[in-house]
Order: sequence, then structure tokens, then C-alpha cells
Amino acid sequence: MTLPVPQPAGPPMTPPVPQSAGPPMTPRQAVRAHPGVAAALLAAAAVAWWSTAERMAGMDAGPGTALGALGWFTGVWAVMMAAMMLPSLAPTAAVYAALVRREPSRALPRRVLPSRVLPSRVLLFGGGYLLVWSGAGVLAYALFELGESLCGGALAWGAGGRWLAAGVLVFAALYQLTSFKRAFLTRCRSPLRFLRASWREGRTGAFAMGLRNGGWCLGCSWALMAALFALGVMSLSWMALIAGLVALEKIGPWGRAAKFTTAGVLLVLAIAILAVPHELPGFVVPGPGSTGSMHAMKAMG
Repeated sequence: MTLPVPQPAGPPMTPPVPQSAGPPMTPRQAVRAHPGVAAALLAAAAVAWWSTAERMAGMDAGPGTALGALGWFTGVWAVMMAAMMLPSLAPTAAVYAALVRREPSRALPRRVLPSRVLPSRVLLFGGGYLLVWSGAGVLAYALFELGESLCGGALAWGAGGRWLAAGVLVFAALYQLTSFKRAFLTRCRSPLRFLRASWREGRTGAFAMGLRNGGWCLGCSWALMAALFALGVMSLSWMALIAGLVALEKIGPWGRAAKFTTAGVLLVLAIAILAVPHELPGFVVPGPGSTGSMHAMKAMG
């Protein structure tokens, strides 16, 4: 006689994954199903744009601008990322909201999920996402300051600064053509399968999934943020251009074409910086000996 194998007590080791009803949900369908999620993120982005414009008024918008104190820059950078990235996050957040509503939670009845759980889950998801980008800003700050301390005047615009800026843009363009870019962009454009594969329930899970999604987005767009430093990280015009390219790639109708379009734009900008920087609209050419310092009162504000 075969004895039954004892089963481990307690809940399953892996959390339940939300089950899909009907055909797979696209990001556009999710936005139509959860317009409030998309509207809230767009409203937050609009406020972030307004705040960024207020903080950057009067600053040097050229490449090599001094970044100020770490705490000040980190705060400004976090708001910048909210302005630039939340519109592109909106479809993914709507897909996440749809999955939360289908989540077979053991703690709460299904009927209370939309009103009591959904807003906090989406907020934590977005918070984890922005935390990744804030951490990337701290790393960028460290690399910028390290370069300043090691190279000093060698990176002045009249020395190697122009070539460095153009080189960063060329590198960012080439990254658009790599398999890494393709893999991360696929996750950003078609988030349903990847969210389901990495599903974590509860508030902690929402934050963890936001961190994971932020990692995908960082892998996709970090080179574009490097290009922003080369063009002028404190320039609203270049912020808007990079944000537009990010949105075109992630939520535009033709992801592959957008990727190559972005590469072409970056290459044209690199050539213009080397050949005719003074004729490039929106580009602030640093003056002789300029270190791109900011107004002290603005940096402290």
C-alpha cells in the first residue's frame, strides 16, 4: 500500500498571480479601463514640470553646468524624473492597476480592492519606479563630480568639452541599436507578460514591482539621460526633447521606428555640436573659462 505524501502546511510559497479574463490586455486598453490612473500620473507630471521650471529659472542651461550640493540636486532630479517619465509610465501603471483588481487576494474580498487598495498600490508602484531614477541621479552626480575633480580644465568647452559632449551623444545613439536596448524596450512597451511573471502581492509587492519596472526603464533610457547631460541638464528645452523621445519609444505606435529615429536625432545633434554649435537652436555654448556655475540663491532654494 502506498502511503500518501504529506503536504506542507501553510500558504503556497509563491503568491497567486492575477488571472486574465478574455484576451490579453494591451496598455491602451488598460488606460481606457483605468483612466483615473493615467490622469493622476499626467497631473503629477504637469505639477513636476511647473516646479522644475520654477527651480531652474535663471540657471545656466549649457553642458557642464555645476550641479550644486548633492541634496539639492537629488531633489531637483527626482522632480525632473517625475516630469519626464511619469507620462510614459502611465500605460504600465494602468496595466498594473488592472492586474491588482484581478488579484486573488487572501486578505481582502475582491469587491473592496478597487476603492481601498488600488490607489495605495499604484502610489507605491510609482514610488518604487521613481526611487530607481533618483538613485540613478545620485550615481550621475558622483560620476560628474569625479570627472570634474580628475580632469578639471581638460573638460572645458574650449578644450575637450565639445568633443566629450558629442561623444556622449554618439554613444547614446549607438546604444539605441543594441540588443540590451531592444530587450528593455520590449518590457516597457508590452508590460503585461513581464508584470505577471514577476508578480508580488500586497503593498510591499507593489513597491518591489515598481523598483523592478524602474530597473527596466533605466536600462532602456539611461543613455538618453546621459545625452541630456551632454546637451544641458538644466535646460527645459532639452528636457522636453528627451522626454518626448522617451514617450515616442515607449508608448508611440511604432517602437522599432522610434528607436531608430531617436538614434538619428542624437547623431544629428552630435554633428551640430561639433560643426555649428552656435547655430543649434536651444543649445547654450559655454563661454571661455565658464564652469557653468548656478546662482547661489537658486541652488539653496
